[in-house]
Amino acid sequence: MTFLTLDKTPQIYYELIDGDANKPRLVFLHEGLGCAAMWKDFPRRLCEATGLRGLVYDRIGYGKSSALVSARTIHYMHEYALTELPQVIAQVIPDSDYFLVGHSDGGSIALIHAAEKPARLRGIITEAAHVFVEQETIAGIQVAAESYQAGKLRGLSKYHGEKTDVIFKAWSETWLTDWFGHWNIEYLLPSIECPVLAMQGMDDQYGTVAQVEAIASKALNAQKALIENCGHSPHQERADVVLQLMKDFLASDHRR
Repeated sequence: MTFLTLDKTPQIYYELIDGDANKPRLVFLHEGLGCAAMWKDFPRRLCEATGLRGLVYDRIGYGKSSALVSARTIHYMHEYALTELPQVIAQVIPDSDYFLVGHSDGGSIALIHAAEKPARLRGIITEAAHVFVEQETIAGIQVAAESYQAGKLRGLSKYHGEKTDVIFKAWSETWLTDWFGHWNIEYLLPSIECPVLAMQGMDDQYGTVAQVEAIASKALNAQKALIENCGHSPHQERADVVLQLMKDFLASDHRR
């Protein structure tokens, strides 16, 4: 297993995927209960389809990385986007141009990161990203929390081990607090200049199409893709469709 160390103590687990050394990297950012392993074979399939190299990693608190060391605040995704992610890039792929591929929380993190206009960022792809909190989101998380309490989501322990309870509560309890209901990152979308592909399943149980519509209408160079017969995880539920959409987006960028 491969790890890097952040700020002397926390460790980040990561995996690299081979590809053309003359092309950019794809950096995959997992969902709010995810990790590198939960992407399954999708990153490798996308890298093989595009020829691009890949970087998949577990954020602090998840998977094989170190456990959370402090309570989450309303800025927790900003911290992942503006502190942790730049350190991972600087240590693992310091001389590479890159694209971000972010799912759910990972998509929101990608948007926040892109708003800082990193010099080597070529573009971002989001799946089911949130830019504000909806009642549908709250309702979906409440259902997930009830299922977890009933023992129906214990399969998460396969991926997060002894950190499972902590990371699940950090995710669910943060989103369900009254103060997090005011979280909103629409203000930063007009500052995103790189190309954006915003994707969402039409049957997403954690948000409505208002999320992807906001990204597509407010980011400067964004396009949307609404996927039919698909919920919150397009790369799992409609993998072939998503692979083709992402491949086309990445190829069009290479021609510019």
